[in-house]
Amino acid sequence: MNSNLHSIQHKKNREKKQKKRVELLAPAKNFMALKASGPYADAVYFGVQTLNMRIKADNFQLKDLPKIVRECHFPQNPLFRTRKVFLTVNIIIYENELKELEQVIQAAKNADVDAVIVHDFAAIQMAKKVGIPFHVSTQCNVSNSAAATFYEGVGAERVILARECSLAQIREISPAMTAASIEAFVHGAMCSSISGRCYLSQTITGSNKQSANRGLCTQPCRGKWTLTSQNGTEFLYDGERIFNSRDLCMINYIPELIEAGIESLKIEGRMRHPHYVERVTKVYREAIDAYYAGDFGKKTKTQRWITRLKQVYNRGFTTGFFFEKATIKDSQLHSPANVSHFRYIEMGHILEYYPTGAVKVKLDNGTLKIGDEIIVMSSIAGLGHDTYFTQTVNDIQIQQVRVDQTPRGTKSKSVIFTMKIAEKTHEKGIDRIYKFTEETYRAPITKSYKGQKNQKGQKPPINQKRRKRKSSYLLD
Repeated sequence: MNSNLHSIQHKKNREKKQKKRVELLAPAKNFMALKASGPYADAVYFGVQTLNMRIKADNFQLKDLPKIVRECHFPQNPLFRTRKVFLTVNIIIYENELKELEQVIQAAKNADVDAVIVHDFAAIQMAKKVGIPFHVSTQCNVSNSAAATFYEGVGAERVILARECSLAQIREISPAMTAASIEAFVHGAMCSSISGRCYLSQTITGSNKQSANRGLCTQPCRGKWTLTSQNGTEFLYDGERIFNSRDLCMINYIPELIEAGIESLKIEGRMRHPHYVERVTKVYREAIDAYYAGDFGKKTKTQRWITRLKQVYNRGFTTGFFFEKATIKDSQLHSPANVSHFRYIEMGHILEYYPTGAVKVKLDNGTLKIGDEIIVMSSIAGLGHDTYFTQTVNDIQIQQVRVDQTPRGTKSKSVIFTMKIAEKTHEKGIDRIYKFTEETYRAPITKSYKGQKNQKGQKPPINQKRRKRKSSYLLD
């Protein structure tokens, strides 16, 4: 009888999950990144300056929690969605940190944070003591229904599955859950270790202060590796960077992810540029909305999504463990970091904001024209304003005369002009204007051209060589 009741409960739970729209969960390293996902994400996750797995990120201060919750729960921008707020408290906790752990989790509770993401059992216990919902981190390596229901049994509101789970395994785990929801990473950096639990950084540096499990990974896996035998014979792998995983990208498989029972699709990126967060979150929002509208299957649409995702920071893409075990083809053998040709070029900065919605701009690096897409953001985070938005240039005036394009500005000869702006900027003139472009990139020379001349005895054209113009960069 009890077995039948349990089966009925599972059936009701599955039906309830199927009716609920999947959550899109975006990362945030600062207030600019928080704004970047505003129109697209259903929830955000972030850390404060302690006890989280991305200590090297900008991170927020504990005193920022009420402001974060207010901006996400009650957005003033009409284009922003109401978002849930999740605080990461997901490192290994040591004895001397228990008091600090309680302070952080209590502050989250006081600020009405929706849930904390935890790894250590001490953090689970503390969340239960304080009375705040908790999500079990992917660091816990939950890979089966027995482990998932165990955490559900101790009170977890959500279980974030191990990245090593296949889609077939997720389909089996999901129906076992009666109360807790399932979350999975669908895009972003992948670690070569099991769900990010790695001691390679600590071993190589010889210091616990550089442990990945403490949020301070030095990423030795992204470097070149050799294999040396006891007799001194050395073998160099062809690609060299054998541990350097490509980035996860599941944009083409949104229907399969949702139908497998995943209730939250998570984007990795708490170290990433706000524009990265905006671009990736926007693309996944379009894909999710297309699925629910019954309009997902058009190949041209998915190809455009991939193209846009390739423009922002990436190491090449992989589907990770979702369909088969990762192999050497899932590693980026040739580049330790960004393979995108696009970069952020600082064009100039805003001198003054006018009540009319216009700004005075000092342009000292290139030209701007009508139709250009620009990024307006603070040059200094943490000053209480943290400007971030993107817009299309639709108005340029030089000495009150409308023009279609500015003259070229340089450091030695800048151009002053005014333009209409989409949002208010900082009065003190600390906001910068950037262009996200591949104009500075030239295709690398290929092996077929290298050292060769054409039939007329000429060298290859200049656009066959990789060349970068002298520009200011804001790297990811």
